[in-house]
Amino acid sequence: ASFTISLHKADNTTVTIKLRPGLSSSCRIRLKNGIWFELKIKPGENVTFAFTCSTPEKYFIMEIQKNIDCVSGPCPFGDVHLYPPGLPRLNRTYIWDVKASTKAGLELKFSTSWLRQIEPEETCPDSISYNINSCIDKATVNIGTFCRNGSVSRVKLLGGVVMSLHLPWHSLLTTSGFNIANRASIKRLCIIESILKGESSVTLMSPNYPLGFPEDELMTWQFVIPPSMRASVFFHNYSLSNCERKEERVEYYIPGSPSNPEVFKLSDSQPANIAGSFNMSLQGCDQDAQNPGVLRLLFQVVVQHPQVDENVTHLVDLSKEKNMTVTIHLEGWPSHIPLMSEPICLICKDPRSCDRVLTLTSGAVYRISFLCKDLSRLRITAEKGIGCMDIRWCQRKIYSLSVPKAITRLPIRLHKFIWKILAPDLINVEITSPSLKLQQHVPEQRCNTSYSYSIVSATPETELNVGVFCPGGSIEKIQMRNNITISLKTFGKGFINESIPQDLKMSFVPHIKDECIFTVSPNPKAKVYLQTPNWPYGLPPYVSVSWFIVVPSRQSARLGFSKDRMGIACETGRAYVNIKEETQGAEEIVRREDEPLPQPRNMHHNFWVNISNCKPVDKTQLTLQFWVTLADKQIDLGIILAVVAGAGVLTAIGLTVFCVKKKKKKTQNPMVGVYNANVNTQMPGKKGLFGKGRQNNESHVYAVIDDAVVYGHLLKESNGSVAPEVDVYRPFDGPIGSLPPSPPPFSFRKDIKRSSISEEEPLPLTDADQDTYTFAHQKSGQSEDNGDANKTDEGDTSVPLLENKEQDGLVE
Repeated sequence: ASFTISLHKADNTTVTIKLRPGLSSSCRIRLKNGIWFELKIKPGENVTFAFTCSTPEKYFIMEIQKNIDCVSGPCPFGDVHLYPPGLPRLNRTYIWDVKASTKAGLELKFSTSWLRQIEPEETCPDSISYNINSCIDKATVNIGTFCRNGSVSRVKLLGGVVMSLHLPWHSLLTTSGFNIANRASIKRLCIIESILKGESSVTLMSPNYPLGFPEDELMTWQFVIPPSMRASVFFHNYSLSNCERKEERVEYYIPGSPSNPEVFKLSDSQPANIAGSFNMSLQGCDQDAQNPGVLRLLFQVVVQHPQVDENVTHLVDLSKEKNMTVTIHLEGWPSHIPLMSEPICLICKDPRSCDRVLTLTSGAVYRISFLCKDLSRLRITAEKGIGCMDIRWCQRKIYSLSVPKAITRLPIRLHKFIWKILAPDLINVEITSPSLKLQQHVPEQRCNTSYSYSIVSATPETELNVGVFCPGGSIEKIQMRNNITISLKTFGKGFINESIPQDLKMSFVPHIKDECIFTVSPNPKAKVYLQTPNWPYGLPPYVSVSWFIVVPSRQSARLGFSKDRMGIACETGRAYVNIKEETQGAEEIVRREDEPLPQPRNMHHNFWVNISNCKPVDKTQLTLQFWVTLADKQIDLGIILAVVAGAGVLTAIGLTVFCVKKKKKKTQNPMVGVYNANVNTQMPGKKGLFGKGRQNNESHVYAVIDDAVVYGHLLKESNGSVAPEVDVYRPFDGPIGSLPPSPPPFSFRKDIKRSSISEEEPLPLTDADQDTYTFAHQKSGQSEDNGDANKTDEGDTSVPLLENKEQDGLVE
């Protein structure tokens, strides 16, 4: 097919057909005078041509440029048409180059299909785009690239303009979609008008974005918004140039504001919750010639309906808190940046200061409100620092690691509360949960609460992930070295109800030798699983961790490991598992990394489990898990029977002795012994003659006696206030040595009862009551008993039969 293009000279229009950049093709343009790769048709020419291929749109593009001179003659104001008609279906660009005086302004007014600004690398969905450039003298400034179907309704420019419309080859568009009007000088680079109807948003960029805004220039955006709506401004990306004079700033003109214009730095939070229309201007500065820098800005204006509770404020009292920040943000922040098309949620600390992210610091009281239809999209992340520089002051203080009520009272779900605990060398941290206790999150024992604690111990060189814990377990206490980070993370809406009895406490304690020490009181009704820190990546080299397991006195524990061996090979040093009960003489169980771990065993007392790592060879990590259960102690049936049998035998012996005693008393005549005249005898009832009480000497020990004699009645006093000891002796048939047998320990003797009333003189003995005895005496030179030390003991009311004196021999 052939095409004919006829251009009127007065139209000042040129048409150029050329190959796509960087593309070589066998397809060419056939004219009467030959075949060409490029065709240029000037004003006043009439050209007929054809293509040598059936798909020229794959190889050729077309530019139609119209020059309009508004300086030397009148401007053709009004609608701009796509001229000339009958062009081949190629990708084409219409260019209108309008030259105008800087004393006048030009206005590009778009039809109902308004424009939407895009970033330079973006493309429009329908491949139809507009590009606007401002021309002042010889300088050209790129105002921006736009797609159809947006909110930009007008662009006013100072001086000339170059307007481009890019159409794909298949587009059926027949009108340009805009007109040109003449306006008075605007005294700035440009004015962009954006009309926002209903809930919507618009994203706009400074001229030349992402390159620099022209030096010392001024431009304005006009936002036309219904008075019943609320608008908020957000700066998403900006940079500043290096100013020599003036200061880069943003100015707002808000109808009804008492302080117009309101001036903000680009680094400030921009106005929000603006009722109705407003203007925003960007002012540049005089830049440093050697290092000018770049001033650029990408921002968003969001328009919303007024919220039902926009006047409802929430009190956040952080005046008594220290070293704490509270950040309210959208879910997924900061890793997830919400799309600018997503419904907006704003947090306001005053009616005009709102943002998607709001950070509150301790030491102040805030009244905040929300511009958000769905508060469930918002989250709270808080952080608190606790430090100790002097253990003498810190050691006596207990810190409560609970979420302040100022946070839990907000209608926003808490996402995470982080405590950062700083402990210098030789000061360690102790975490306790006295009532709830902690459960370690392991595959066999998962946490199912609405929140958990993640505990990390860190130094500048290493980081040890102690584990994830939740309330309702058996761990009473965790002692750790180094700086500690404890992160409370919530998983559901029930946190506020479950967290009412939070009891996690923290204190600073003196230095411990292990990296971490757990104190565990197992639940008698459950199997407790415990695992080494840094799971599943393994303990760091040379780290030692201990567990102290509390076993109740009436119960026993059973300890077992979840695998048979440690599963590592050591490059340097040795890895050990040590188990030892806390009782005298307990055997310590030690296993190295090359030995099997102990089989399940019973532990009857409190015990320690220590796991110490070596430096493992590559690709091996020390990860151990063990379990503990409790059960009531079982009493051996054989022991019970032996105790019962022993009690029966003792009872029988006691009855037999009692019967023999009674019988002898009735039938036996007094014994006649050989009397030793050298022995000093006294009346049994006479007090004060012996320096030692009966319990303190051996005056009642007999070497020889022919038969059993019951002698207790000889010491009985008339008032019965003294209950003397009663001993039953049987005949001694063995050899008689020079010393008496050793007496039984004092613990096997009965205590002598002490009289609480004054004693009376005993009655004199009658002849019928006197029995004579044969006594053993010490050899000459043997030391006297040390009972003299007790001469002044007035509490001993017992009186021995004879004093011990040194004798020369034994009289039988």
